[in-house]
Amino acid sequence: MSKETLRGNASERYLSSLCQQSFLRLWSYPHIYRDQRGGGTQGKEVCDLLAIFGNHIFIFSDKSCEFPNSGDLNLDWARWYRRAILKSADQVLGAERWIRNYPDRLFLDADCTKPFPIRIPPQDVAIYHRIVVAHGAGPHCRNAMGGSGSLMLMPTERGPLPPFAIGAISPDDHYIHVIDDFTLDVVLNTLDTAPDVAQYLERKEAFIESGRLAGVAGEEELLAYYLQRTDAEGNHSFEIDQSLDFVVIDEGLWERFSNHPDRQAQVRADKISYAWDSLIDKFAEHTLSGTQYYSSGGSISDQEEGFRIIASENRTRRRLLSESLSEVLSRGDTQLRAARVHGPFSAGDPYYVFLSLQWPPDKTEEDYREVRRGLLESYCLVVRSKFADADRIIGIATEPLTVRGRSEDFAYFDGTDWSEVSQIEALRLQKELGILEVTADFNGVVSEYPSWLDPKLMAGRYRNQPCPCGSGRKLKKCHGVGKSTPVQSPLP
Repeated sequence: MSKETLRGNASERYLSSLCQQSFLRLWSYPHIYRDQRGGGTQGKEVCDLLAIFGNHIFIFSDKSCEFPNSGDLNLDWARWYRRAILKSADQVLGAERWIRNYPDRLFLDADCTKPFPIRIPPQDVAIYHRIVVAHGAGPHCRNAMGGSGSLMLMPTERGPLPPFAIGAISPDDHYIHVIDDFTLDVVLNTLDTAPDVAQYLERKEAFIESGRLAGVAGEEELLAYYLQRTDAEGNHSFEIDQSLDFVVIDEGLWERFSNHPDRQAQVRADKISYAWDSLIDKFAEHTLSGTQYYSSGGSISDQEEGFRIIASENRTRRRLLSESLSEVLSRGDTQLRAARVHGPFSAGDPYYVFLSLQWPPDKTEEDYREVRRGLLESYCLVVRSKFADADRIIGIATEPLTVRGRSEDFAYFDGTDWSEVSQIEALRLQKELGILEVTADFNGVVSEYPSWLDPKLMAGRYRNQPCPCGSGRKLKKCHGVGKSTPVQSPLP
């Protein structure tokens, strides 16, 4: 089914699948209800989808409305706008009010028997993102305006606007994002981790509140503008020349960005990073179903805090972590025990312990899992004894890479409460078990946009295939063997 023909429940299911991909199953929940105290036998739907990640609250309202065809475009637009956008905006704002006032009265079912499993952040630190997903206008926008069919954004404007243009739709200063058929895919398939989505929306809202964005041809163009700029800390941003009062972003930026060889190289390089997503989802599945082999006890919210640490890594960091974990598991095929300590990316980030342990044929699964779990915890203790800044340590243990149906252990060690007794115990374990007696710094560096000239990314390309630089010539006659002409990239 085409995304442009999605209707009703189909569009909501599609939104749910995209959000589960980006936020993962532990933090994304469709169809949230509130109880009807004082009347009614069933709960009332609060929003079409609610995602909670740390202090960020993402409220989605999805509407699929047929675009009228009376022959009067202005009238047709006004009617569709009221049904698809203003009605959804009312739902989003109503959901926000309810969550602020009654955070403990959210449920996963209409009978209100299954409480929302993730703790709502305190209101003094909560960051709300209000998102309207409006289906139905894309084909008409393309016919009338050309281009991708995405809605134009004019965030500084209020009141009625020309067809296919969206201004400020909230009655107060709370910005509401409007995403259409085309840009729903673009945003959630490009920013497909919770921290990446949160950072983009937060910085977009700040950019709009600054009044320096006069207009943009579509959400995808704004995203491309953002992804090609970084601040002093290396994070994507909307920084513009201070000599400019405002900017207008025209169409074409997204197409050039998405077709650029460096962006395509990034997509290829990121493939391994989805192993990290699968690992998180596997831990989450067992947590939600209560089928963990080991459990520290406590509610889902209590357990979620540890998993949120590994889900807080953005896509680029997940690539490096996945490569590091994969290398340890590969060594595990030839070594009884293989391990690596992955240091923090920056101050305050966690340490990671990756452990592969072969399963001796004379041991039961219960005995093997018990030994592996204890060994992983011992590694975490030794890491804390060796690194004074290891306040948070994540341990992940499993079988070697070639073992089918691998099991995984997850450990979260809080190193803030460290004593002399703990240090003595860690040193004893290090000596008895031979843990990290000799260490070498592992300073992995990963570029968000790897060069498509990287031999690893060029591997497997035939000389008669088109060159990835986009010249249109064959690889052998462009950047093939004996060619190393650099190509200027607009990407950072």
